[in-house]
Amino acid sequence: MTLVGEGFSSENGGAGLGDGGRTNEAQWVSPLAKLPGAVVLDDLDADQAGEGNFDEATGGAENTAPEPAAVGYGAIAHYGDPSGEQWALEGGRALVDRPDLAIVEVRGPDRLTWLTSISSQVLTGIEPGESRELLILDPQGHIEYAAGAIDDGEILYLVTERSSAQGLADWLNSMRFALRVEVTLSQRWWIIGSVGNSGVSDYEQVAMTWNDPWPGVVDGGAEYFRGSHPGKNVSFHIHLIPKERAREFWQAWSNDQPKRRAAGMNAWEAVRIAAWRPRLGYETDGRSMPAELDWLRTAVHTNKGCYRGQEAVARILNLGRPARRLVFLQLDGSRGDIPQRGQFIELNGRRVGMVTSVARHADMGPIALALVSRALPPQVVLDLDGIAAAQELIVPVDGKSSVSPKERPGAGLHNPELRRPDIPALGGKSIGSR
Repeated sequence: MTLVGEGFSSENGGAGLGDGGRTNEAQWVSPLAKLPGAVVLDDLDADQAGEGNFDEATGGAENTAPEPAAVGYGAIAHYGDPSGEQWALEGGRALVDRPDLAIVEVRGPDRLTWLTSISSQVLTGIEPGESRELLILDPQGHIEYAAGAIDDGEILYLVTERSSAQGLADWLNSMRFALRVEVTLSQRWWIIGSVGNSGVSDYEQVAMTWNDPWPGVVDGGAEYFRGSHPGKNVSFHIHLIPKERAREFWQAWSNDQPKRRAAGMNAWEAVRIAAWRPRLGYETDGRSMPAELDWLRTAVHTNKGCYRGQEAVARILNLGRPARRLVFLQLDGSRGDIPQRGQFIELNGRRVGMVTSVARHADMGPIALALVSRALPPQVVLDLDGIAAAQELIVPVDGKSSVSPKERPGAGLHNPELRRPDIPALGGKSIGSR
């Protein structure tokens, strides 16, 4: 299905995904799906959304359904050895099948300037093969879509969650107006993930590789956590391979060196969470803002021109104090179970946060990411239904970034020396006051 553009056909890879990509994707099977020991990730396990959205302002949940999280779409949870798969993945010796991701292709000479004008990132001047990341925000600055971006000189490829890909393509189509752009939700790609130096990009079957800029601070970006970032030695990569060359690639890559293998999503998520890497549909809900997640590092250019939601981003940059903040949780592993994604966090009978991602890490044990109330004391050890959870600060309590002004704008107006004795609004007394 072609979403936009007259004369743009599926012969160019323009077949759409229909209902989220589930139906048509059944016609093609990944080379990694039938490997021995493969356990399919249950969508119910991947989409534990809890009872509602955590609302810091009210300390509770809205009476609305939670935002849909990304689901598995047939992804492999593991191949029987989650810890070994994680170690192999971190060592560049494993690949992860990513049917939970999709590719939105944007063609046309106006594609880079157009996306720069409507997204949080600057794409003009991007070189072929260069990787960037962008967010689409609503007018209030809430995250609606997130995508990795890579251009080959003719097509800009947006790597995004499959659960939101159709929505992203539809929204882009609605913003096309008279510009020379064509948007297609493509299903011509086999999408795989790797960590570190896997050598995948060296194989001629690989068409494009998006190199995740996380956790670096890109040009125009800003950081909230300013210590030694746990993700500094981790590099995530998403590779695009034409489906007709998938088996050819897998045979070549896996046989070239010993101990190369497939890894499941459990391993990928463990590495991601340990690197504090936010993910659309997991760390985000309908009210999430980039500052809450330290996502200005890679996905927001703070000096670019006007775009939808820019005012809200600038306000938090200047004033700090976002409603919520992302924290890393080191969980007590003495119990056999772990919290579920979407589980609310309570303190003294008040709801103060929600678990957004959770995994069993091969070295650290159970770990999680959570969104909590900004004012929650960082030193408090949380109780998740009997599981102790120690916080590690990601976004500071004051919500000030590396580019935030040291003093709140307008603070000088409270200077007593600037008061007018005859004007109450400027510090003076009203007529008749004593």
